[in-house]
Amino acid sequence: MEIAEILELKLFDNTILTYLYFLVSVLIGYLILIPLSSYFLKLSLKFFSKVNNQNDAAKFNSLLKKPIKYLLFLVVLYVSSMFLDLSELISNKESGLGIINIISKAFNLLLLLIVFWIINRSIDFIGFKLKNKASETESKVDDQLIPFAVDMAKVITIVLGIVMILGNVFDVNIAALVTGLGIGGVAFALASKESLENLLGSFTIFFDKPFTVGDIVTLGGVTGVVEKVGFRSTRIRTFDKSIVTVPNKNIISSELDNLGARPVRRVKFNIGLTYDSSVNNIKAIVNDIQDLIDKHPDTNNDGKVRFLNFGPSSLDIMVLYYVNSPDWEVLINTQEKINYSIIDIVSKHKCDFAFPSTSVYIEKNNN
Repeated sequence: MEIAEILELKLFDNTILTYLYFLVSVLIGYLILIPLSSYFLKLSLKFFSKVNNQNDAAKFNSLLKKPIKYLLFLVVLYVSSMFLDLSELISNKESGLGIINIISKAFNLLLLLIVFWIINRSIDFIGFKLKNKASETESKVDDQLIPFAVDMAKVITIVLGIVMILGNVFDVNIAALVTGLGIGGVAFALASKESLENLLGSFTIFFDKPFTVGDIVTLGGVTGVVEKVGFRSTRIRTFDKSIVTVPNKNIISSELDNLGARPVRRVKFNIGLTYDSSVNNIKAIVNDIQDLIDKHPDTNNDGKVRFLNFGPSSLDIMVLYYVNSPDWEVLINTQEKINYSIIDIVSKHKCDFAFPSTSVYIEKNNN
């Protein structure tokens, strides 16, 4: 059998040559897909953002490059399929039989999945842009609201996607489905009771505002910075950089200490001087430290420095002051500067810091 005869052999009403045309067109389409997808990404980026920078472009590409590439490849398959004669197969589509019906449903399913994938990734990019703008404002409310709004938009998109797939691909009667949900709604609500409680908890957090993103809170023995308030839970970053996830229903039903709402942060500690320190030197050290915290730009005038106690191995000076910021970084930076200054003050007055010690006295017996 000659090559020409082989090429004219038919399979499902199409010759081998027709299938070769189809495969070649798919290959050519795939080769031009790479530059085409890059151009489409640049065009889409201009649509989403008038002012672009490298960070925007990198984020946009990381989010949308893959789904757009799949979408364009699906278009290539559709265009290439025009080389095939599908008239006989299409005649069986109405009866729900045949390969074409399966292929058609699979194509519609993939198309809808990719389209809603792109929509969800676009929502992520819009959220990324809004977060950047929110970070430039002084208010923390938008920092908390934007991630929540992004999550809500994505959930709505997913629900719409599922509804469209059920209706257009699997031929489900959506009206009957909604009616059925009315009957099964009670069972569903009972099954998802905890999820609903967490969702209501997230709304309570937003409207009652016990804290905002960026606040330092203590909850159930955990202290850290609030990073995100979601539908189900709130994420807290502890000071050892671990993430603690707390269900929202637990937050609204538990005692919460919002350290970020404090106008000031208190610092209290004792300084132990050795027992050979003179009274005059102790008085001078107390006065100098008091003067230090009174004049420091990050503390208020409520600080107290007192010679307070005779310790087992030290003369104890209490130091109490308030830092004029709830911010953790400001607090520890102020503490560090004051501590260095206290070391200099003690050294200036020729005194030493005490440490736990025991004196042993040996009585000499002349016998």
